[in-house]
Amino acid sequence: MWKQFIKDYFIFTKKERTGIIFIVSIIFILIIIPFLYPFFSGKKQYSHAEFANEIAQLSLEKPDSFERKSYSKNTDYNFDDYSLQNKQNYETIKAEVFYFDPNTASFADWKRLGIKDKVIHTIQNYLSKGGKFYKPEDIGKIWGLNPSDVKRLLPYVSIKNTSKEYIAFEKKEYPTNSSSYTSKSIQPVDVNLADTSAFINLPGIGSKLSQRIIAFRNKLGGFYSINQVGETYLLPDSTFQKIKSRLIIGNISVKQININTASIDEMQAHPYLRYNLANAIFQYRQQHGNFNSVEGIKKIMLVTEEIFIKAVPYLSIQ
Repeated sequence: MWKQFIKDYFIFTKKERTGIIFIVSIIFILIIIPFLYPFFSGKKQYSHAEFANEIAQLSLEKPDSFERKSYSKNTDYNFDDYSLQNKQNYETIKAEVFYFDPNTASFADWKRLGIKDKVIHTIQNYLSKGGKFYKPEDIGKIWGLNPSDVKRLLPYVSIKNTSKEYIAFEKKEYPTNSSSYTSKSIQPVDVNLADTSAFINLPGIGSKLSQRIIAFRNKLGGFYSINQVGETYLLPDSTFQKIKSRLIIGNISVKQININTASIDEMQAHPYLRYNLANAIFQYRQQHGNFNSVEGIKKIMLVTEEIFIKAVPYLSIQ
């Protein structure tokens, strides 16, 4: 029995022996091929001189650096194109320092101070539109001027007249053939009644700013103080100071919000309340009942003295 078992499993036919030998031969060939490969392939030659030249070239090259540009809010946004292939080294700008007035400095003066041409054009464009530097620290507001340049030049800024200039308007009489003619003085602008055309006639106010002033006035419910005009979004303080003397309030009558009946949406639409304060007033009213006086909102933690003073003209309890 065992002999028959061994005979069945360990005795191979001639065809099976031939197959086994063929497979073993292929395996053997595959094993020795990696060892024989170097004898049949040519050895790659390396040029030591070329390698040395590449190392020397790497030591001479400097990595490109990019400088983030910023621009004056009075100019359009333009960005310089940098080429990694054509620009590897930047020209060093020779700079010197001397006392200068940024309001009168020429292009050549800024160039001597080490300021780039792009920034100089920005400064001159700002000045050409009526802008001025009133104190040395104002040069730090120039977009595109490197902070290190600001620090370097600040001790040398010498502004002859730091006071803000205002245009004076006076009546002048002009003689005519028949009778004398008296020109009309520029009329003051009532901030609660003026339309966009009236605001556009003011220096430094364009169509967009005039629309923002009126939109802010409508959200507030009217101005009770001239200084509120200066809170208009994107209205520069320098521009507001120029027009402030020509603004008046003929009738201080603002739209008030009844804090005992107004919804959260009605209150949060007001620029001085917004959602957090409107929600706090509403929740306090729900818990404690109606307010007996406007001063009652001072019991709410979010209502600071500053917020109360600004918002109280617009609030009522009836």
